[in-house]
Amino acid sequence: MKDVLLIGIGPGDPRQVTYEAVDALRRATVFFVLDKGSGKDELVHLRKAILERYRPAGDYRLVQVADPQRDAEAADYVAAVQGWHRQRATLYARLLTDEMGAGDIGGFLLWGEPALYDSTLRILQLVREGGVSLRLEVIPGISSVQALAARHQVPLNRIGEPLVVLPGRRLADQGRVNNVVVMLDGQCAFAALDDPELLIYWGAYLGTEDEVLIAGPLPLVKARILQVREQARARKGWIMDTYLLRREL
Repeated sequence: MKDVLLIGIGPGDPRQVTYEAVDALRRATVFFVLDKGSGKDELVHLRKAILERYRPAGDYRLVQVADPQRDAEAADYVAAVQGWHRQRATLYARLLTDEMGAGDIGGFLLWGEPALYDSTLRILQLVREGGVSLRLEVIPGISSVQALAARHQVPLNRIGEPLVVLPGRRLADQGRVNNVVVMLDGQCAFAALDDPELLIYWGAYLGTEDEVLIAGPLPLVKARILQVREQARARKGWIMDTYLLRREL
């Protein structure tokens, strides 16, 4: 039986790591970190900085491996993601079997909230189905959605109205947008909308020193968001952003 902790570490600010997460960080003896390549090595450095802050003694092992690459050009997005998950499951099964000894507790440091737009729980279910016995503990974290609302000082909910959270590729299917949080929008789907009644609250690198915030009527600010987003991505080599679209009442 392998004991594994899935630790939500928030969207980037080490101060947003919860006390529960700190306790988990101090319990784990082996941390697994996926390296997404030289263009995104800052994501690895941020994880290491959190460990150095809350585990300064360094009495743990860090296992860093290359992340399998998803076929971003595949015509069937769902099939491509499922295939990518299977590759990760094979890798995780090997790591958990080979890198954890008797008495070890494994830890995954997951951005934001482990149950919101993170694939680790699904992947570890595949690992279980492959024959590796796991005892999981999930430590919730602050999500980028929460951080976005806090930074813009807006409540996510409105009275008697649902909040929809969806990926960018599904925004065009939404129809009339009233109160929608959009994540994983690499294609900037908001740029195709021209509704003058929509407000956008956009944020990138939330909780980090590079945090960028823009808000206003969508038709008036979307060109600025596109420009700032492209400049930031070119400078850093990666971007994490999310936004709230809301129709004025």
